[in-house]
Amino acid sequence: MQFHQLAYFVAVAEHRHFTRAAEQMRVAQPSLSQQIRALEHDLGAPLFHRIRGNVSLTEAGETLLPIARRILAEAETARLAIRELDELDRGRVRLGAPPSLCTGLLPAMLAAFRRRYPGIQLELHESGSGDLRQRLAEGALDLALLAGARTTADAGLTATPLLLEELVVISPAPLAGDRLGIEELADVPLVMFRRGYDVREATVNACRAAGFEPSFAIEGGEMDAVLELVRAGVGAAVVPRTVAGDRFPVTRFAPGAGMTRVVQLAHRADVEPTRAVRALRTAVVGFVADPARRASLPPGIESLVDGPG
Repeated sequence: MQFHQLAYFVAVAEHRHFTRAAEQMRVAQPSLSQQIRALEHDLGAPLFHRIRGNVSLTEAGETLLPIARRILAEAETARLAIRELDELDRGRVRLGAPPSLCTGLLPAMLAAFRRRYPGIQLELHESGSGDLRQRLAEGALDLALLAGARTTADAGLTATPLLLEELVVISPAPLAGDRLGIEELADVPLVMFRRGYDVREATVNACRAAGFEPSFAIEGGEMDAVLELVRAGVGAAVVPRTVAGDRFPVTRFAPGAGMTRVVQLAHRADVEPTRAVRALRTAVVGFVADPARRASLPPGIESLVDGPG
């Protein structure tokens, strides 16, 4: 008894016709009939009544049909399970992330993942969180690290909060005072990101809530350009704490200013992630949850993951 013989048998039983069953199985009708006869010989009983072109199941056929269907279903389950294992050797994951994370925490995360799964192809798409949300919704990304003032309320996404991060002000020279109130940004020319960056939205909204429009020394830059413009003395910039590092004078906002962002890992709620995508998601969450890494996070960054992912 062979799998293809059982598949032929089920097809004939469902169609009650040898020719139509052969067409479904994409095999010549004489070959299918020969395999059915071989199966009947192995089992020692006829499976079909063949009378004037009418095909019906014998008692033996009625007994075999549910068993054959179960065997074929279990074989398909086994095939899919093995294929999923193979995906971890040659799968692909399209990951989106803001530039601040691409130059901050993400390289170490992805390096650890590559060491464990060297066969999985990673495609990194760098953009602002607004752009990444759209590309995720369009199916152009499998996973995305999204940053915003709060956790996402998008019903189309499944999101896991990872980090709570302060926004700080970097400047060519130290600003007066250890802490800065939002209202004090009114007198600070800002180097501003292009539209689509969550930091731009958070900064502009905070300034408007305080009753003024921010002053732009220049706007429209990507992350690297903003940092270099600050370094050149064009103006100050509001950036995530991970980006500031030790390269610039850093001024934190006053307590209660609400200048923080939540970093989340998201995927579409209506798409079942592949095994490779699930493996990367687990690795990223586990990386943030690792106690040693939680203890080494820079000031102004807090893990929101309670335990290993």
